[in-house]
Amino acid sequence: MADKVIAVADHRYRASLPIVPTQLVAPSGDLRDSLHRPLGDLRISVTDRCNFRCSYCMPKEVFDRHYEFLPQSSLLSFEEITRLAALFVAHGVGKIRLTGGEPLLRRNLERLVAMLAALPTADGAPLDLTLTTNGSLLEKKAGALRAAGLGRVTVSLDALDDAIFRRMNDADFPVADVLRGIDAAERAGLGPIKVNMVVKRGTNDREIVPMARHFRGRDVALRFIEYMDVGATNGWRMDEVLASAEIVDRLGAEFALAPLPASAAGETAERWRYADGVRGEIGTISSVTKAFCRDCNRARLSTEGKLFLCLFASHGHDLRGLVRGGASDAEIAAAIGLVWQGRDDRYSELRGSASQPRPTGERRVEMHYIGG
Repeated sequence: MADKVIAVADHRYRASLPIVPTQLVAPSGDLRDSLHRPLGDLRISVTDRCNFRCSYCMPKEVFDRHYEFLPQSSLLSFEEITRLAALFVAHGVGKIRLTGGEPLLRRNLERLVAMLAALPTADGAPLDLTLTTNGSLLEKKAGALRAAGLGRVTVSLDALDDAIFRRMNDADFPVADVLRGIDAAERAGLGPIKVNMVVKRGTNDREIVPMARHFRGRDVALRFIEYMDVGATNGWRMDEVLASAEIVDRLGAEFALAPLPASAAGETAERWRYADGVRGEIGTISSVTKAFCRDCNRARLSTEGKLFLCLFASHGHDLRGLVRGGASDAEIAAAIGLVWQGRDDRYSELRGSASQPRPTGERRVEMHYIGG
């Protein structure tokens, strides 16, 4: 009989094999961390590759043609992803978001969508299955994704001005193709659609009002995201952050806005509708100036099976090691429970405060590796 080959975890980010407790505790559907935050949202990266080179995520000077992405053998298979996702759902996850890199670069992604869409949730409600994309392949893929069971999409779009957009994606990709992708998603029923705009002061902030004008009157939730200090390669500077309060001031000078309540537990966005009743919604995500760590219910699974408990983490937990090492579902579920129960991450709340831990010298995980 051939020996079992267990792939070695990629070492670009530190990860430890989770402890399997001696006494296995079955998932209850309500798993809480050390700050009493529930596990409710799982973000799964299906690839670390992307066809854009946005400066705030994958700057071309770092992620050039010599950069070594993960080999195919390191990536979790669709069956492995679904197995792990089912265990997270048993712990109370009701929302799964597929991310990347650019997730639509993963071949036959529709098959994974169909597998995940069939998972039953702990409370019997339908799983909220969504996907974040740069929109470059969305026009071709929207119909198949919807047919496979995808519920919604979020599209990253940082400008309507084509010259600004091409500069920001640094791949000379035209904005018109992304807009056609959004239209195709709308026709396919992948809504309500969210459009995310990362705002960098002095780069694309003049696009804030034009973006609102463009999507006003449609069933689109437009999100303005403060430029964040994710990873170690994007050259983040505080003076390039445009605070959400200023974004809202600019929008409020053009449109009468009325506040909306949070749409779900753990909602990261502050939301507004147009007071004149015109369709559409805007929101701001303020992880720099107004941290929302106290309500964060998100776990992130990297493309080769490392579990990260925070977008700003430097250390993961190697679930792939358990999966490929022969652990049972009960053992893996118990290990996940133990990891989440010990979670105390609140990086954004501590950023810049006197109580913030000193840097350890470990590199924070890059956004393209675990998704946003």
